[in-house]
Amino acid sequence: MIVSLNLFFWLLGLLLFVIGGIIVSDREHPKRFLAGGFWIVYGVIFLAGDQLPADVVGVLVVAMAVVAGFGGVVGAKPKVPAEEERRASALRHGNRLFLPALTIPLVAVAGTLLAPHLVFGGVALIDPKNATLASFGIGCVIAFAFACRLTRDSAAQGVKEARRLVDALSWAVVLPQMLGMLGLVFADAGVGKAVAHLTTSYIDLDYRFVAVVVYCVGMALFTIIMGNGFAAFPVMTGGVGVPVLIGVFHGNPAPMVAIGMFSGYCGTLLTPMAANYNIVPAALLELPDRYGVIRAQAPTALALLVINIFLLNTLL
Repeated sequence: MIVSLNLFFWLLGLLLFVIGGIIVSDREHPKRFLAGGFWIVYGVIFLAGDQLPADVVGVLVVAMAVVAGFGGVVGAKPKVPAEEERRASALRHGNRLFLPALTIPLVAVAGTLLAPHLVFGGVALIDPKNATLASFGIGCVIAFAFACRLTRDSAAQGVKEARRLVDALSWAVVLPQMLGMLGLVFADAGVGKAVAHLTTSYIDLDYRFVAVVVYCVGMALFTIIMGNGFAAFPVMTGGVGVPVLIGVFHGNPAPMVAIGMFSGYCGTLLTPMAANYNIVPAALLELPDRYGVIRAQAPTALALLVINIFLLNTLL
Protein backbone atom coordinates (compact mmCIF):
# COMPACT_ATOMS: atom_id res chain seq x y z
CA MET A 1 0.00 0.00 0.00
CA ILE A 2 1.54 3.33 -1.10
CA VAL A 3 -1.02 6.11 -0.54
CA SER A 4 -2.66 6.00 2.89
CA LEU A 5 -4.36 8.51 5.17
CA ASN A 6 -1.24 8.74 7.32
CA LEU A 7 0.58 10.40 4.44
CA PHE A 8 -1.96 13.21 4.35
CA PHE A 9 -2.02 13.48 8.15
CA TRP A 10 1.72 14.08 8.00
CA LEU A 11 1.38 16.64 5.20
CA LEU A 12 -1.32 18.50 7.09
CA GLY A 13 0.67 18.34 10.32
CA LEU A 14 3.73 19.72 8.56
CA LEU A 15 1.66 22.56 7.06
CA LEU A 16 0.18 23.45 10.47
CA PHE A 17 3.64 23.31 12.04
CA VAL A 18 5.02 25.72 9.41
CA ILE A 19 2.03 28.05 9.77
CA GLY A 20 2.50 28.09 13.54
CA GLY A 21 6.18 28.89 13.07
CA ILE A 22 5.35 31.77 10.71
CA ILE A 23 2.88 33.21 13.24
CA VAL A 24 5.38 32.93 16.11
CA SER A 25 7.99 34.79 14.03
CA ASP A 26 5.53 37.56 13.11
CA ARG A 27 6.40 40.41 15.48
CA GLU A 28 3.31 42.37 14.41
CA HIS A 29 0.95 39.60 15.57
CA PRO A 30 -0.87 40.65 18.78
CA LYS A 31 -0.62 37.18 20.38
CA ARG A 32 1.95 35.43 18.27
CA PHE A 33 3.15 32.92 20.88
CA LEU A 34 -0.32 31.75 21.93
CA ALA A 35 -1.74 31.66 18.41
CA GLY A 36 1.40 30.16 16.88
CA GLY A 37 1.70 27.62 19.69
CA PHE A 38 -1.92 26.58 19.13
CA TRP A 39 -1.24 25.64 15.50
CA ILE A 40 2.10 24.03 16.32
CA VAL A 41 0.44 21.79 18.91
CA TYR A 42 -2.31 20.94 16.42
CA GLY A 43 0.38 20.07 13.87
CA VAL A 44 2.16 17.82 16.37
CA ILE A 45 -1.08 15.88 16.91
CA PHE A 46 -1.32 15.18 13.19
CA LEU A 47 2.37 14.38 12.86
CA ALA A 48 2.79 12.11 15.86
CA GLY A 49 -0.63 11.61 17.41
CA ASP A 50 -0.63 7.86 16.78
CA GLN A 51 2.82 7.55 18.38
CA LEU A 52 2.01 9.54 21.51
CA PRO A 53 0.20 8.12 24.56
CA ALA A 54 -3.52 8.86 24.54
CA ASP A 55 -3.20 10.83 27.79
CA VAL A 56 -0.57 13.10 26.25
CA VAL A 57 -2.77 13.80 23.22
CA GLY A 58 -5.66 14.52 25.59
CA VAL A 59 -3.56 17.05 27.50
CA LEU A 60 -2.56 18.72 24.22
CA VAL A 61 -6.19 18.98 23.14
CA VAL A 62 -7.19 20.46 26.50
CA ALA A 63 -4.33 22.96 26.21
CA MET A 64 -5.61 23.98 22.77
CA ALA A 65 -9.12 24.41 24.18
CA VAL A 66 -7.81 26.61 27.01
CA VAL A 67 -5.83 28.82 24.63
CA ALA A 68 -8.81 29.19 22.28
CA GLY A 69 -11.27 29.69 25.15
CA PHE A 70 -9.30 32.60 26.58
CA GLY A 71 -9.01 34.34 23.22
CA GLY A 72 -5.45 33.36 22.42
CA VAL A 73 -6.14 32.35 18.82
CA VAL A 74 -6.47 35.69 17.06
CA GLY A 75 -5.37 36.79 13.63
CA ALA A 76 -3.00 39.50 12.51
CA LYS A 77 -3.73 41.99 9.78
CA PRO A 78 -3.20 40.00 6.59
CA LYS A 79 -0.48 41.05 4.20
CA VAL A 80 -2.08 40.77 0.79
CA PRO A 81 -1.41 42.39 -2.58
CA ALA A 82 -3.11 45.67 -3.32
CA GLU A 83 -6.78 45.62 -4.31
CA GLU A 84 -5.95 46.72 -7.86
CA GLU A 85 -3.40 43.94 -8.26
CA ARG A 86 -5.80 41.28 -6.98
CA ARG A 87 -8.61 42.53 -9.20
CA ALA A 88 -6.35 42.55 -12.25
CA SER A 89 -5.21 39.01 -11.49
CA ALA A 90 -8.82 37.82 -11.13
CA LEU A 91 -9.80 39.40 -14.43
CA ARG A 92 -6.76 37.93 -16.18
CA HIS A 93 -7.51 34.37 -15.09
CA GLY A 94 -11.31 34.62 -15.17
CA ASN A 95 -13.29 31.44 -14.60
CA ARG A 96 -10.14 29.35 -14.93
CA LEU A 97 -9.61 30.04 -11.23
CA PHE A 98 -12.36 27.50 -10.54
CA LEU A 99 -10.50 24.69 -12.30
CA PRO A 100 -8.21 23.74 -9.35
CA ALA A 101 -11.25 23.51 -7.05
CA LEU A 102 -13.10 21.32 -9.56
CA THR A 103 -10.04 19.08 -9.79
CA ILE A 104 -10.53 17.89 -6.21
CA PRO A 105 -13.95 16.16 -6.62
CA LEU A 106 -13.00 14.79 -10.04
CA VAL A 107 -9.85 13.14 -8.70
CA ALA A 108 -11.69 11.95 -5.58
CA VAL A 109 -14.39 10.21 -7.64
CA ALA A 110 -11.90 8.76 -10.13
CA GLY A 111 -9.62 7.49 -7.37
CA THR A 112 -12.51 5.90 -5.48
CA LEU A 113 -13.74 4.05 -8.56
CA LEU A 114 -10.27 3.00 -9.73
CA ALA A 115 -8.79 2.07 -6.33
CA PRO A 116 -9.81 -1.64 -6.50
CA HIS A 117 -8.01 -1.95 -9.85
CA LEU A 118 -4.82 -0.12 -8.85
CA VAL A 119 -3.09 -3.16 -7.39
CA PHE A 120 0.46 -3.98 -8.48
CA GLY A 121 2.32 -7.04 -7.27
CA GLY A 122 -0.32 -7.66 -4.67
CA VAL A 123 0.15 -4.15 -3.22
CA ALA A 124 -2.68 -1.61 -3.41
CA LEU A 125 -1.69 1.80 -4.69
CA ILE A 126 -4.49 3.46 -2.66
CA ASP A 127 -5.60 2.33 0.79
CA PRO A 128 -8.70 0.22 -0.01
CA LYS A 129 -10.21 0.87 3.45
CA ASN A 130 -10.06 4.63 2.96
CA ALA A 131 -10.12 4.93 -0.81
CA THR A 132 -12.41 7.97 -0.89
CA LEU A 133 -10.50 9.98 1.71
CA ALA A 134 -7.13 9.02 0.24
CA SER A 135 -8.33 9.99 -3.23
CA PHE A 136 -9.63 13.25 -1.82
CA GLY A 137 -6.16 13.93 -0.41
CA ILE A 138 -4.56 13.16 -3.76
CA GLY A 139 -7.02 15.55 -5.38
CA CYS A 140 -6.04 18.32 -2.96
CA VAL A 141 -2.34 17.87 -3.73
CA ILE A 142 -2.96 17.85 -7.49
CA ALA A 143 -5.25 20.89 -7.21
CA PHE A 144 -2.57 22.77 -5.27
CA ALA A 145 0.04 22.03 -7.92
CA PHE A 146 -2.46 22.98 -10.64
CA ALA A 147 -3.24 26.29 -8.87
CA CYS A 148 0.48 27.13 -8.61
CA ARG A 149 0.90 26.37 -12.30
CA LEU A 150 -2.17 28.36 -13.30
CA THR A 151 -1.36 31.47 -11.26
CA ARG A 152 2.44 31.18 -11.72
CA ASP A 153 2.85 31.51 -7.95
CA SER A 154 5.17 29.45 -5.76
CA ALA A 155 4.29 26.85 -3.15
CA ALA A 156 5.56 29.33 -0.54
CA GLN A 157 2.83 31.75 -1.59
CA GLY A 158 0.31 28.96 -1.09
CA VAL A 159 1.57 28.51 2.48
CA LYS A 160 1.22 32.26 3.07
CA GLU A 161 -2.37 32.13 1.83
CA ALA A 162 -3.02 29.13 4.08
CA ARG A 163 -1.70 31.16 7.02
CA ARG A 164 -4.00 34.06 6.06
CA LEU A 165 -7.03 31.75 5.99
CA VAL A 166 -6.06 30.13 9.30
CA ASP A 167 -5.79 33.61 10.82
CA ALA A 168 -9.21 34.54 9.42
CA LEU A 169 -10.97 31.35 10.49
CA SER A 170 -9.20 31.05 13.85
CA TRP A 171 -10.03 28.08 16.10
CA ALA A 172 -13.11 27.26 13.97
CA VAL A 173 -10.74 25.29 11.70
CA VAL A 174 -10.56 22.64 14.43
CA LEU A 175 -14.32 22.29 14.93
CA PRO A 176 -15.13 19.76 12.17
CA GLN A 177 -12.60 17.26 13.52
CA MET A 178 -13.58 17.78 17.13
CA LEU A 179 -17.31 17.57 16.48
CA GLY A 180 -16.88 14.55 14.23
CA MET A 181 -15.49 12.65 17.21
CA LEU A 182 -18.19 13.93 19.55
CA GLY A 183 -20.76 11.49 18.15
CA LEU A 184 -18.53 8.54 19.07
CA VAL A 185 -18.01 9.95 22.55
CA PHE A 186 -21.76 10.39 23.02
CA ALA A 187 -22.44 6.86 21.79
CA ASP A 188 -19.86 5.34 24.15
CA ALA A 189 -21.20 7.44 27.03
CA GLY A 190 -24.72 6.10 26.53
CA VAL A 191 -26.31 9.40 25.57
CA GLY A 192 -28.70 7.59 23.22
CA LYS A 193 -30.05 5.50 26.09
CA ALA A 194 -30.38 8.62 28.22
CA VAL A 195 -32.34 10.36 25.47
CA ALA A 196 -34.60 7.32 25.13
CA HIS A 197 -35.27 7.35 28.88
CA LEU A 198 -36.04 11.08 28.97
CA THR A 199 -38.30 11.09 25.93
CA THR A 200 -40.31 8.05 27.00
CA SER A 201 -40.59 9.29 30.59
CA TYR A 202 -41.64 12.89 29.98
CA ILE A 203 -43.16 12.93 26.48
CA ASP A 204 -46.28 11.02 25.46
CA LEU A 205 -45.05 8.97 22.51
CA ASP A 206 -48.25 6.94 22.20
CA TYR A 207 -49.10 9.05 19.18
CA ARG A 208 -46.98 8.45 16.11
CA PHE A 209 -47.01 12.10 15.01
CA VAL A 210 -45.63 13.20 18.38
CA ALA A 211 -42.85 10.61 18.11
CA VAL A 212 -42.03 11.81 14.58
CA VAL A 213 -41.86 15.43 15.79
CA VAL A 214 -39.55 14.46 18.66
CA TYR A 215 -37.28 12.52 16.31
CA CYS A 216 -37.02 15.20 13.59
CA VAL A 217 -36.76 18.18 15.95
CA GLY A 218 -34.33 16.24 18.15
CA MET A 219 -32.11 15.55 15.13
CA ALA A 220 -32.08 19.27 14.32
CA LEU A 221 -31.42 20.33 17.92
CA PHE A 222 -28.61 17.84 18.52
CA THR A 223 -27.04 18.91 15.23
CA ILE A 224 -27.25 22.55 16.35
CA ILE A 225 -25.49 21.61 19.59
CA MET A 226 -22.84 19.35 18.06
CA GLY A 227 -22.54 20.99 14.65
CA ASN A 228 -22.60 17.64 12.90
CA GLY A 229 -25.59 15.66 11.66
CA PHE A 230 -23.54 12.45 11.68
CA ALA A 231 -22.84 12.99 15.38
CA ALA A 232 -26.53 13.59 16.14
CA PHE A 233 -27.76 10.62 14.09
CA PRO A 234 -26.68 7.74 16.40
CA VAL A 235 -28.02 9.60 19.43
CA MET A 236 -31.54 10.25 18.15
CA THR A 237 -31.86 7.09 16.06
CA GLY A 238 -30.72 4.95 18.98
CA GLY A 239 -32.85 6.90 21.46
CA VAL A 240 -36.10 7.44 19.55
CA GLY A 241 -35.88 6.15 15.98
CA VAL A 242 -35.23 2.45 16.55
CA PRO A 243 -37.02 1.82 19.87
CA VAL A 244 -40.09 3.99 19.18
CA LEU A 245 -40.65 4.62 15.48
CA ILE A 246 -39.60 1.12 14.45
CA GLY A 247 -40.07 -0.90 17.64
CA VAL A 248 -43.46 0.52 18.66
CA PHE A 249 -44.99 1.82 15.44
CA HIS A 250 -43.28 -0.70 13.11
CA GLY A 251 -42.16 2.07 10.75
CA ASN A 252 -40.12 1.68 7.60
CA PRO A 253 -36.42 2.21 8.43
CA ALA A 254 -35.50 3.58 4.98
CA PRO A 255 -37.51 6.84 5.05
CA MET A 256 -36.84 7.20 8.77
CA VAL A 257 -33.06 7.34 8.43
CA ALA A 258 -33.13 9.40 5.21
CA ILE A 259 -35.56 12.05 6.44
CA GLY A 260 -34.04 11.95 9.91
CA MET A 261 -30.62 12.82 8.52
CA PHE A 262 -32.20 15.52 6.36
CA SER A 263 -33.74 16.98 9.52
CA GLY A 264 -30.29 17.02 11.05
CA TYR A 265 -29.04 18.99 8.06
CA CYS A 266 -31.73 21.58 8.83
CA GLY A 267 -29.91 22.06 12.13
CA THR A 268 -26.63 22.37 10.25
CA LEU A 269 -27.97 25.47 8.52
CA LEU A 270 -28.74 27.08 11.89
CA THR A 271 -25.59 26.64 13.92
CA PRO A 272 -22.19 28.33 14.09
CA MET A 273 -20.86 25.00 15.36
CA ALA A 274 -21.01 23.80 11.74
CA ALA A 275 -18.10 26.13 11.11
CA ASN A 276 -17.08 24.73 7.73
CA TYR A 277 -20.57 25.51 6.35
CA ASN A 278 -21.53 28.71 8.12
CA ILE A 279 -18.51 30.48 9.60
CA VAL A 280 -15.89 29.68 6.97
CA PRO A 281 -17.86 31.23 4.04
CA ALA A 282 -18.46 34.40 6.07
CA ALA A 283 -14.75 34.66 6.83
CA LEU A 284 -13.65 33.87 3.28
CA LEU A 285 -16.05 36.43 1.82
CA GLU A 286 -15.13 38.93 4.56
CA LEU A 287 -18.81 39.53 5.37
CA PRO A 288 -19.45 42.27 7.93
CA ASP A 289 -21.91 39.99 9.78
CA ARG A 290 -20.14 36.86 10.98
CA TYR A 291 -23.48 35.06 11.26
CA GLY A 292 -24.91 36.44 8.02
CA VAL A 293 -24.91 33.02 6.35
CA ILE A 294 -26.97 31.53 9.18
CA ARG A 295 -29.47 34.40 9.12
CA ALA A 296 -29.96 33.91 5.38
CA GLN A 297 -30.42 30.14 5.75
CA ALA A 298 -32.75 30.16 8.77
CA PRO A 299 -36.11 30.52 6.93
CA THR A 300 -35.23 27.69 4.54
CA ALA A 301 -34.05 25.45 7.38
CA LEU A 302 -37.20 25.93 9.48
CA ALA A 303 -39.51 25.44 6.49
CA LEU A 304 -37.70 22.24 5.49
CA LEU A 305 -37.88 20.92 9.05
CA VAL A 306 -41.67 21.32 9.09
CA ILE A 307 -41.93 19.62 5.67
CA ASN A 308 -39.71 16.75 6.90
CA ILE A 309 -41.98 16.15 9.88
CA PHE A 310 -45.10 15.77 7.75
CA LEU A 311 -43.22 13.82 5.09
CA LEU A 312 -41.88 11.30 7.58
CA ASN A 313 -45.26 10.94 9.25
CA THR A 314 -46.73 10.13 5.82
CA LEU A 315 -44.04 7.74 4.58
CA LEU A 316 -43.21 5.98 7.84
